[in-house]
Amino acid sequence: MGQMIEFNRPDGSACRGYLADAAQDCPGVVVIQEWWGLNDQICGVADRFARAGYNALAPDLFKGRVTQKPDEANHLMNGLDFPGATHQDIRGAVDYLSNLPGGGKVAAVGFCMGGALTIAAAVHVPKLSAGVCFYGIPPQEFADPAEIRIPFQGHFASKDDWCTPAAVDALEAAMRAKGAAPELYRYDADHAFFNERRGEVYDAACAIQAWERTLGFLARHLG
Repeated sequence: MGQMIEFNRPDGSACRGYLADAAQDCPGVVVIQEWWGLNDQICGVADRFARAGYNALAPDLFKGRVTQKPDEANHLMNGLDFPGATHQDIRGAVDYLSNLPGGGKVAAVGFCMGGALTIAAAVHVPKLSAGVCFYGIPPQEFADPAEIRIPFQGHFASKDDWCTPAAVDALEAAMRAKGAAPELYRYDADHAFFNERRGEVYDAACAIQAWERTLGFLARHLG
C-alpha cells in the first residue's frame, strides 16, 4: 500500500521513511519502529493505520539497517542518537504529515524502542497532538514522562522484564502527580505481544484489544 519517501528534518537534511497514504484531509500517525529496524512488520502497521483513515509515516531511524538478531538489534539501538531521532527524524515526520494538503493533527505510536521514543516525542516535539506507547520508557534524564502535556495512552505487559510493571507504576505515579490523566492498560502478556511476526510472544487477543483501544483513542484526540 505504501512507499518509501524522503522528507526533511528540521536541520535541513533528509530522512527516509515508509509512507502509507489514506487521503487528503486525514490526520496523521508517525509509526516508530522497534529495535529491529524499519522492517515489513512496522510497514504493515503503517498500512493498517492508512486503512483506518490515517496518513502514516514510519521514519527509518537506522538508515536502512534491519536485523532479526537480538544482539545486533541491541547494538543498533545502543548506537542510535536518541536526541537526534526525536528532535530531527520524528519531528521531521510530524512536520511532514501536518503539512500535507488538508493535513490535520498528528500522533506518534511506537513499539518497544519506539515506545520509549514516543514518550520522548510527547515531551519534546511541539506539533505532536497525542502519543500511544507500546511497552517502552526512555531514560528519565532524556524525557521525563511527568512533562507530557498531550493526551497519552500506554500499553504495557505484565510479564515484561525490560519495561517492567514497577517502571510502569512509577511512570503512572509521576504523571498523575503532575496532574496528568494518562490512559494506561496492562496486559497479561509478554513484551512485544503486539508483534504478529514474533510467535513466541505474540498474543492475538491482547493485540486486538490494544489496537481497538488505540484507534478509539486516536479518534477522540485527532478528530
